Amino acid sequence: MAMANSQSTNLAPTSAEATNDANDHLQKQPQAFDSLEEKIKLDIEHAVVENDPRIWSMTRKNLVLCIISGASMIAGLSANIQNPANAQIEQELHASSGDISLSLSLFILVQGNFPVIWSAVSEIKGRKLVYLLSVALFTLGSVIVAISKTIGLVIGMRIVQAAGSSAVIAIGAATLADIYEPHQRGTMMGVYYSAPLLGPSIGPLLGGGLTQGLDWRAVFWFLVIWGAIIFLAFLILFKDTFRRERSLTYQNVLKRRIREQSLAKSKANSQDTVIHPSAEEPKGTKNERAPEVQDLEAQATIPVPSASAIKEVTLSLADVNPFPPYLKIIARKNNFAILVPSGLLFAFSFSIAYTCARTLADSYQYDALKTGLVLLAYGIGIVAGSILGGRWSDRTLARLKAKHGGKSYPEMRLESTKVAMWWLPPSVIGYAWVCQERVHVAAMCVMLFLAGFFSIWIYTSTLAYIVDANVGRSSTAVATNSSFRGASAFVAAEVAVPLQDAIGDGGLYTLWAGLLIIAQLLILLVLYKGAKWREESEAREKLKSESQ
Repeated sequence: MAMANSQSTNLAPTSAEATNDANDHLQKQPQAFDSLEEKIKLDIEHAVVENDPRIWSMTRKNLVLCIISGASMIAGLSANIQNPANAQIEQELHASSGDISLSLSLFILVQGNFPVIWSAVSEIKGRKLVYLLSVALFTLGSVIVAISKTIGLVIGMRIVQAAGSSAVIAIGAATLADIYEPHQRGTMMGVYYSAPLLGPSIGPLLGGGLTQGLDWRAVFWFLVIWGAIIFLAFLILFKDTFRRERSLTYQNVLKRRIREQSLAKSKANSQDTVIHPSAEEPKGTKNERAPEVQDLEAQATIPVPSASAIKEVTLSLADVNPFPPYLKIIARKNNFAILVPSGLLFAFSFSIAYTCARTLADSYQYDALKTGLVLLAYGIGIVAGSILGGRWSDRTLARLKAKHGGKSYPEMRLESTKVAMWWLPPSVIGYAWVCQERVHVAAMCVMLFLAGFFSIWIYTSTLAYIVDANVGRSSTAVATNSSFRGASAFVAAEVAVPLQDAIGDGGLYTLWAGLLIIAQLLILLVLYKGAKWREESEAREKLKSESQ
């Protein structure tokens, strides 16, 4: 199968001498934009950059991984840590259960969709600025929630929290793509993503302990402290991993700006020529012919945006429009087909933690602390599945790459999901009827562990695929994934309790098992058809770009 060069993961940087020679040649020989397109499409991930993050030491890379993992815990914790405090919030702020439900569902909706904006900003201004702004926003929102005296203010500031905590969801994975080669990403994605996924388990545990030991406001003061620590870590220890030469979004905006400047200059020259005819023009011919009408768009020659051009043309936030990149991601059939199961897997994770807490409180009469301890089984399963699933994903990719003579393509990674697909639906059905029949809580813990383990095993590979299949647009792709997750979790949060009351845990999670089977079938469809779809999309995008 002929695969696009831009997706080949066996590409390695050339020798320093050859690369520097090639780069000098490029800067000495201005070319048309078509040449730029070819070079970007060829291997944008390995474009020559200063202080290449890919060649940083492992110590430095691991420091980056630790910081963004710690930051990603903000997203997981803040979504679930409020649950044990809801009763106190209702009583003290005279709120209704509908108000509490609204604060939770709006939080997850905003947290899922706001990364599209953060991602667009990060592709122009870099990762570090976005991290600092978003964590500061989250910390400010947490402070105001902690001192709020009305439920309306709590809801409003929870939305601010959601917007602030959402950035790392999108650009955290993009940061890993900045510093790790494709064959390393599965393992690192697994390590990174285990942190936010601890939220559904340790969030209620922490929230329950703080609420019972102090009060509900202590929950949000804890988030203030955590946010301040992460802010200082980004400010002092984090060095930006973003490189403009490796961002398709940045390069496309830069090309547009250079084109606009070139056209403006050409128009000015044309007007100047009409107003001031050449002194060398023979007398008597000055008025004999009308000035030629020229197609400035066609005649404008746009040079390759070299390093000097990038420095001369400064892009601003006015150049940020998150929607065209977002639409480009979902316009690809392979992306859309993988984003749907990704959203379903996350919605399932959110639903099971939410409804399990309710089942334990109503049917087992567990308090907030005991509920958190039971949900810890789910969290342990998530962490184990994320780490082991990520390693298995990289191992599968390496095995298939060797089998194909050292060549690989993103869809190979999805082969690793097959082993978990056999076990996830039975685990979910087992959980459904253990809860329905009120079996001993130990059986519930086992089913929670298995459901978490196999669901995140699959999700880790789908997330790595989304990054690998969208070279040069990794943060936008992950932000789009987050948008699908947020919308799916919002719907799951709104329908979970009514369905649980109507058909019980047995019916609800049997239904979820069916939805997860559909999700798995979509993943298999991408595994076998995704390469063809992706290549067709790339060819179509290239043709459109060349025609502009």
